Amino acid sequence: MAGTTTDSAYLGWHGLAGDRRFAFRRVGTDNGFPWLSASRFSELLLYHPIGLDESTGEPLPTHVRTPTGSELALGSAELNAHVSAQSGQGVELMMLKHGIFDEAAVSVISLATIAGIGREAGLNLDHRRFRANLVVETELDEPFLEDGWVGGTLVFGEGDTRAVVSVTLRDLRCVIINLDPETSERSASVMKTVVRLNENTAGVYATVVRTGTIRVGDRVSLASESPTLG
Repeated sequence: MAGTTTDSAYLGWHGLAGDRRFAFRRVGTDNGFPWLSASRFSELLLYHPIGLDESTGEPLPTHVRTPTGSELALGSAELNAHVSAQSGQGVELMMLKHGIFDEAAVSVISLATIAGIGREAGLNLDHRRFRANLVVETELDEPFLEDGWVGGTLVFGEGDTRAVVSVTLRDLRCVIINLDPETSERSASVMKTVVRLNENTAGVYATVVRTGTIRVGDRVSLASESPTLG
């Protein structure tokens, strides 16, 4: 669904608290990917999780606002029926305790990379199009610097409680980046540009080395190896 911006979030062993904890399963599908995603139903990006329930120990939405403005309870039969009717595919909402991710629970991309792709594609790209859960501003304005981070670690904030992730691999992109998060309209030029510029990769994946809270405005440091953990 639509991404949610937050000023801070707790980075746990399974990614950011509350991130990607729900998914619509396509009923009757027995292939290796049973989930309904925006690649199959692009209008899913226009559905907004709203509300706040912290009774499970992490922030989770309570309702979903549909593109027409209706607010339906998360997990309700009404929400399942609505998405089923609009997508043409029977679905049921499932909660996954540790989330559902493409490759890793942490995905990082820089504003410079997004801007560089946009310049080449002739578009002003919203960072939400890339669906990373961490977006960073680099000192250099050069796109795809993230490629050089693979094998290193990113440290967020200062002090002994700072969160740390190990960068494991480049983020191989799919057609989701062709979708405008505001309108769900497709523009194939975005993915074609990423293919041409950087072997269809933009941003990186990472695994959690040390948990902690990440805040907007935190300084992000790149280290060649993991810092000593207390």
